[in-house]
Amino acid sequence: MKTVQLKKHKNSDWKYLSENISLKAPLVLVFGNRYLLEDEGIYEEVKDIFKDGHIVFGSACGDISSESIDDESITITAIEFEKSSFVIKTSNVLSEGLDAKIDSFAIGKELISQLPEEGLKHVFVLSEGSFVNGSQLAKGMNAATDNNLLITGALCGDDARFEKTISSYNENPKQGEMVAIGLYGESLEVTFSINGGWTPFGPERVVTKSEGNILYELDNLPALDLYKKYLGEKAKELPGAALLYPMNVKSDDGNDYIVRTILNIDEEENSMILAGDIFEESRVQLMMTHVDNIVNAAEKAAISASEFRKKKAELAILVSCIGRKLVLDQRVEEEVEEVMEVVGDATTITGLYSYGEIAPLAGESKCHLHNQTMTITLISE
Repeated sequence: MKTVQLKKHKNSDWKYLSENISLKAPLVLVFGNRYLLEDEGIYEEVKDIFKDGHIVFGSACGDISSESIDDESITITAIEFEKSSFVIKTSNVLSEGLDAKIDSFAIGKELISQLPEEGLKHVFVLSEGSFVNGSQLAKGMNAATDNNLLITGALCGDDARFEKTISSYNENPKQGEMVAIGLYGESLEVTFSINGGWTPFGPERVVTKSEGNILYELDNLPALDLYKKYLGEKAKELPGAALLYPMNVKSDDGNDYIVRTILNIDEEENSMILAGDIFEESRVQLMMTHVDNIVNAAEKAAISASEFRKKKAELAILVSCIGRKLVLDQRVEEEVEEVMEVVGDATTITGLYSYGEIAPLAGESKCHLHNQTMTITLISE
């Protein structure tokens, strides 16, 4: 595997972060600020650098490189696979218009079903992050593979603006786009891990009324009222403050949990809109954290992803969450530094801060939507 990495800041030229070597038909991952990716010439600009490249764009709440994490920039990571191959397929959730009902399950299933099955080792998904129901998307993708394929990825982001997200394959980035990158070949070794570093607090409550990703009642009481009570003075800062206090949703057997971010609130309905589904009878708690816990969680994820590998990782794709970035603030680079410390300088680091992370739980093969985690995918040939 060969990699080349470049970065561009607002009103500046491209800067190589690695040696400028020639690559043959590379996979080109382009993560960055949504405003910069909306430049009409961005696709041609990247195409001029990698003329035979397969270019995948995704808007981010911050782009991650081996050098830094930035908000107003774009990072390109170009990868030449020397012993394996890849296939890229797309779908668009807005193909029937903005007002059409979106079936996220069907879209996920159709997206993965387009990939040839023979030799398929791993899929990395870049999903639009504004309209899709990430939980249903994950279920649909699992249904296409009988829950038996490693799928990791991200819901694209737009910093803390939550206005729109954009992505694409071999064209200018646009709204509603879903991109699936299928990796093929016996020589590939792909491992992953997730970790959050958030701590539940307060009483465990039961979801007594919900619909899809909308939470109406906890313990037969209006969910938003309860949430505001816990937040106290910070309730005035909703919905932004909700990113700092996500919800811990326990699995049916109680052994695992999934973190759900509150994306928005509805004062009229006294409800909360979550980043993924929340089912009635689920048990939930509020969560909180501090900087050291988040940084330690990133290190633990890197150790876990590296633990049983046969070969040292050549590429690390990091997907972290906008909520983590807000907590870390000026110390945001520390969680990536911890990952680099574990995987080593020889591993190319790329990734993005997202509106949701896609990965299995530990010990499972089917993927889920996660919030507020560091998800690490390690790849080598």
